[in-house]
Amino acid sequence: MKFEGELEAEFYERSKKNTDKTEYKLNTDWDVITTAVKAISNNKKQYGEWYCFCQKRTGDKDKDKKIICPCAARARDIATRGACKCGLYIS
Repeated sequence: MKFEGELEAEFYERSKKNTDKTEYKLNTDWDVITTAVKAISNNKKQYGEWYCFCQKRTGDKDKDKKIICPCAARARDIATRGACKCGLYIS
């Protein structure tokens, strides 16, 4: 499966590479992946960072570093729910 937009393709490849370095994998549901990739890519266009769309931005760049995907809550969310909040990463 491919993404049409350059940012979307870049983020998808970045996310796949991230799973090579962790015990996590991408969700097997393509609709969940598509939703997350498009929304996070839109945040990159709008705000200049890969902010997770399921986390609330404060507008403070230092505070918002923790919500750049993969966000700081990913490990906790996957440990407790089996997936991160947006569902992009799963155990």
